[in-house]
Amino acid sequence: MESKKISKKIVELILSKKGYNIKVMDLSKVSGIADKFIICSADSDTQVKAIADEVEDKLKEEGIRNFHKEGYQTLRWVIIDYFDVVVHIFKNEARTYYNLEKFWADAPTEIIEESLKEVF
Repeated sequence: MESKKISKKIVELILSKKGYNIKVMDLSKVSGIADKFIICSADSDTQVKAIADEVEDKLKEEGIRNFHKEGYQTLRWVIIDYFDVVVHIFKNEARTYYNLEKFWADAPTEIIEESLKEVF
């Protein structure tokens, strides 16, 4: 499945668990790390875990397995790596602290609102 389709599915799953402040960053022309970074916020450890589990479980049901994941120990910042798409699920305070978007400020970024009307 191409990165755009995977990204859209991930955004839908994040929204289903009430993740917010979602950004889809297109790194394809600025870095070789991945095609897309998807970044979102959550208010609690429980919500971070719920979003991460939902993304991982639903994509696995579609035959899409992650390459690597980390952050489940502390639930401040969970990363799920799908090669071309990397998902960053931040507890709100950690997102502010790490300010990941600043490092990739030159990447085109889509801000996702509460509905998917603005997606892609």
